[in-house]
Amino acid sequence: MIARFPLMARLATMARLPLIGRLIGRRPKSGEDGSIVVEGARKATGGKGQARVVMTMAVFFGIYAAIAGRLVYLGFQNPDLSGGPQSRVTASRPDIVDRNGEVLATDIKTASLFAEPRRIVDADEAIEKLSTVLPEIDYEQTYRKLKSGAGFVWLQRQLTPKQQADIMQLGIPGFGFRTEKRRFYPSGETSSYIVGLTNIDNQGISGMEKYIDTQGLTDLQASGLAVARDLKPVQLSIDLRVQNVVRDEIFAGMERYRAIAAGAVVLNVKTGEVLAMASVPDFDPNNPYNAQDKDRLNRMSAGLYEMGSTFKSFTTAMALDSGKVTMNSRFDASRPIRIGNQTINDFHGKGRVLSVPEVFIYSSNIGSAKEAEAVGIDGHREFLYRLGILEKMQTELPEVARPTEPKVWKQVNSITIAFGHGVSTTPLQTAVGCAALMNGGYLIEPTFLTRTQEQAMSVAKKVVSDKTSESMRYLYALNAEKGSGRNARVPGYRVGGKTGTAEKVVNGRYSKDKNFNAFVAAFPMDDPQYIVLTIADEPKPEKPGMGATAASNAGVMAANIIRRSASMLGVKPDFSHENGATLVSYQ
Repeated sequence: MIARFPLMARLATMARLPLIGRLIGRRPKSGEDGSIVVEGARKATGGKGQARVVMTMAVFFGIYAAIAGRLVYLGFQNPDLSGGPQSRVTASRPDIVDRNGEVLATDIKTASLFAEPRRIVDADEAIEKLSTVLPEIDYEQTYRKLKSGAGFVWLQRQLTPKQQADIMQLGIPGFGFRTEKRRFYPSGETSSYIVGLTNIDNQGISGMEKYIDTQGLTDLQASGLAVARDLKPVQLSIDLRVQNVVRDEIFAGMERYRAIAAGAVVLNVKTGEVLAMASVPDFDPNNPYNAQDKDRLNRMSAGLYEMGSTFKSFTTAMALDSGKVTMNSRFDASRPIRIGNQTINDFHGKGRVLSVPEVFIYSSNIGSAKEAEAVGIDGHREFLYRLGILEKMQTELPEVARPTEPKVWKQVNSITIAFGHGVSTTPLQTAVGCAALMNGGYLIEPTFLTRTQEQAMSVAKKVVSDKTSESMRYLYALNAEKGSGRNARVPGYRVGGKTGTAEKVVNGRYSKDKNFNAFVAAFPMDDPQYIVLTIADEPKPEKPGMGATAASNAGVMAANIIRRSASMLGVKPDFSHENGATLVSYQ
């Protein structure tokens, strides 16, 4: 076949010559087939370069694919919170001021210490240095944080400037500071229960601080709109001057009478504004290490007590307002009342028939029980609800207790409640109810924010008649002149009021030597403007041989508060009645 195609045979022979030459050791002559060898070398070299480019591209593509895959994987994982709290700036809060513009709470800048554990070389050395500035630091807890390998952990929040400077001088690698905001309370313990507290993140957790958060501040903070310059100060109804007087007097009274606690409130009867309210023991909101102790309780709004004979104000007002009893009515208090296995006696019984004014000024349990009997069980319960005594009080302060009462009211319950045993309510609610008896019969829910009289009347409820209110003002004044309220009198201010000495329940029985004492005062009695209610929990006799009833402790504290604060409240003394008849007689 090759013979038939001579050209093909020649080409095949030429192609075999180089291979044969190499096999027999003969190099081809110059010009025989050199062009074919050079072309083959070029093709071999070009193929290797192209392969290297392809391999390089493949390596880079693999690296980027691995990074992208890792990012996608991490995006679907839950964040590791074990490394400590997230680093963020605390939000601003508005200032809190009293009715005269005095600052009660404000934001200040402070430094907080954090660490980056991944940059900590020697955790033991770091803690040893840090403890020279912060000796109270927990070694084990801090060690675990520094060895966690996290990117950020808090070590100490809200340092003093000196602490920050001292730590900076230590030069510990991996430590840093963040500027945060914290709350500062210039008045300290004075208004701690009213103003309240914030937590480490500057969020309100009690008192008016917590109330402010519920009014939209939390939403502003979450949205990043809580800018300090745009936040208007919150003005309270509190008068810091009067608040100082109240806190000072109840603290002195607690020590003087060796009571386990004491408290007081000053209330404007025309507007419902709380001008001052305090309870001791209390705490310093700038260093609230003991704020959660069991004896740290705002007893005025969050404490429930049987209020004793102060309840006779409501019993007498109820009887008069029902129309079934008048000021001239008389009740036989010559013999004790026996009902079931209980016997009702008078503490200082007169052993005779008493008029309504005498029932009040002699604080007769028997007479009060018979006033309640005249009204009836249903009417008695309805009247206390009408005055808000048995319902949870509505006000801005979050710490408000719900009163307790018998599940089923029986005759014995109505009788004991008539003189202040058998139901428990808060001292603040008692003050609010008494204010309604003094201001013409209008129940005004208390407020810790400023409010005008017109605003108060728009939400007030008429609960007793004008005549009943007038009668109760007379009885309060009479009791201060001739009854148990004599120790609360203050020259020039015509003070009236009612004592309350209640035996405390201990192990299910009324104790004979542990009392809860209260005194509710109103002044000036010709046109009452303010209610002052004081309490003393388990007071002791001031001196051997002296009594420990409300007249000798709670009444004295009320007088001291009025004496020191009346002029601050704008009440001018009037001595025109001091030497003349001050009371009218009801015929």
